[in-house]
Amino acid sequence: MTKRELVMAVLEGKPQERIPAAFFTHFDKSCHAGQAAVDKHLEYFAATDMDLVKIQYERTFPAVPGIETPADWAGLPALTEDYFAPQLAAVEGLVRAARAEAVIVHTLYSPFMCAGHMVGGRDRVIAHILQDPDAVNVGMARVAANLMVFVEACIRIGVDGFYHSTQGGEVAALRRSGAFEKCVRPWDLQVMTEINRRCPFNILHVCDYHGLYEDIEPTLNYPGHVVNSPVHIGGGERSGAILAAAFGRPFMGGMDRMGALAKGTPDEVRADARRVLAAAPTPFILAADCTVPAGTPWENLRAAVDEAHAWRP
Repeated sequence: MTKRELVMAVLEGKPQERIPAAFFTHFDKSCHAGQAAVDKHLEYFAATDMDLVKIQYERTFPAVPGIETPADWAGLPALTEDYFAPQLAAVEGLVRAARAEAVIVHTLYSPFMCAGHMVGGRDRVIAHILQDPDAVNVGMARVAANLMVFVEACIRIGVDGFYHSTQGGEVAALRRSGAFEKCVRPWDLQVMTEINRRCPFNILHVCDYHGLYEDIEPTLNYPGHVVNSPVHIGGGERSGAILAAAFGRPFMGGMDRMGALAKGTPDEVRADARRVLAAAPTPFILAADCTVPAGTPWENLRAAVDEAHAWRP
């Protein structure tokens, strides 16, 4: 099977002939756009032998001065496709170079995260939502619309789907006040519903980069063909099999991005990968729980991928 066939077969529910694997990382700023980004992604894809290409998103939404109160969110600007041109140049190059061989997905930050780029940071987003969720939602509608401008362009170019990150569910104050349901979930679902309607391979990424989840219940019914979720939730650990059953779809993950992958030797990575593979559900994609830290040795990632390819369910 080609890498593309191997990954798409995960959605078919058939016994896996081979376990696919993929790990993601950010590259140096010099490789964030255009041909330099294309070249670095392809170099990484070849060096690690991973089974899908995930394009890193490096074009943050523009900071908007003067957003001091929730009412100011009404002034957030509309973005055109021209704003995303440097990122879209990388998308075009990678689709042209690699789509015949591999599934191509693009990182898609959530409206909640993109709003932080525009209004002065995550803490301000949370504070303003708690203060006046209705006023914030006026701006969130604009943020989501801006995100869809980028999505439309990527779909037209030919990506197979998106690695859609959701954040906010780990913020206890948003959860307990009901603000998550009012100001985060609707905009996530607006974007996710559209990409799942139009793309064949989307990964729901439940992101714990900013903190652990007390519970992942709010994200269980989020769209996505595959789920990439942390296993450490509510003070405990849930297996990939439990998470696959809870989300009702194939699970991708299992390895700690801050563990052996980042800090160990290739032999330690291999041992950790075998531990995860032995307990993995079927179907399954071996991966980390989130983007691995910059500077993670590529040989470590290759070691994990090799173990997945050698494993026989």
